[in-house]
Amino acid sequence: MTSIKDVAAEAGVSVATVSRVLNEHPSVSADARARVLAAVAALGYRPNAVARSLRTDQTHTLGLVISDVLNPYFTELARSVEEEARALGYSVIIGNADERPELQDHHVRTLLDRRIDGLLVSPTDGGSPLMLDAARAGTPMVFVDRWIPGVDVPVVRADGRGAVRDLVAHLRRLGHRRLAIIAGPAATTTGQERVAAFREALAECGLDLPDRYIGQGDFQAASGRRATERFLDLAEPPQVVFAADNLMALGALDAVRARGLRVPDDIALAAFDDIPWFVHTDPPITAIAQPTGELGRAAVRALVDRIEGRAPRSVTLPARLVVRRSCGESPVTGTPVTGTPVTGTPVTGTPVTEAPVTEAPVTNRSQS
Repeated sequence: MTSIKDVAAEAGVSVATVSRVLNEHPSVSADARARVLAAVAALGYRPNAVARSLRTDQTHTLGLVISDVLNPYFTELARSVEEEARALGYSVIIGNADERPELQDHHVRTLLDRRIDGLLVSPTDGGSPLMLDAARAGTPMVFVDRWIPGVDVPVVRADGRGAVRDLVAHLRRLGHRRLAIIAGPAATTTGQERVAAFREALAECGLDLPDRYIGQGDFQAASGRRATERFLDLAEPPQVVFAADNLMALGALDAVRARGLRVPDDIALAAFDDIPWFVHTDPPITAIAQPTGELGRAAVRALVDRIEGRAPRSVTLPARLVVRRSCGESPVTGTPVTGTPVTGTPVTGTPVTEAPVTEAPVTNRSQS
């Protein structure tokens, strides 16, 4: 039976190059790709995934459980995970938790039953005994975006504290003093972290965060609308609403428009999690952007390292502030307003840059 080594020898390339061509990795040159495909055709080579699984006790399949497939952030994350996994020779099965812990655990259980090689999860809450048990049992696992305290597996995430600090300083320079936040679920690490970062940034600028300016959301649009309606009903509404994710920001925008009000003339709006739509709203929305694609790719690499016997690392990437016009900013001639790196006007007047990647070894892994 023809093997992948036979194909490599026929094409005059390495086995790794053959694997990349078969998995449609873009890094292979056109010449090498042509030679590999010609060798595959000449030798009649067909990869047998089932036989390979039986020989190696591996399925070359990863599971990904995301919090909400309708959230553009998680859609982009899933795409980058699938692309990187395919480049490394793995397929991906995706489960959508819809921000429901019981549905999250259903997908995790189903994926484990299907003999996946490893699991990527963005947890909907911090209290899943199932994932704690899976980690203790040695299941290769990586948390991405969110994590569960006490479950000792690698975490790939963005650090938004610096970007939140930049946002608050920017808002204060614009003259805003009454700042409110629509928080995500307190059961999620991102929900807790973003409120804490916002509160700390306000304190650094000499501002308070009274309870009336904290709206409780669930990372979905309807909750953003409800929280904003409550803010607008206050005797002294906030000057700025900062939504802790993109869908809640769109809900906030709906609430403002339903009252016949305008952003930013009547109330300003900013968001965590930039999305392509924000540049097309009127006005374009000032937002904190996460390096979503790189988070997905880094998460896959960490998980594959664990599966293939290498020591995985937790990865923290910086978020950045993208300034547009939803907080009362004046348009700056020649200043881009798209969501790519170095777009938007930073609060210092210099181009927005990204800090280096920080990687930390994972110690005392329960799955090692």
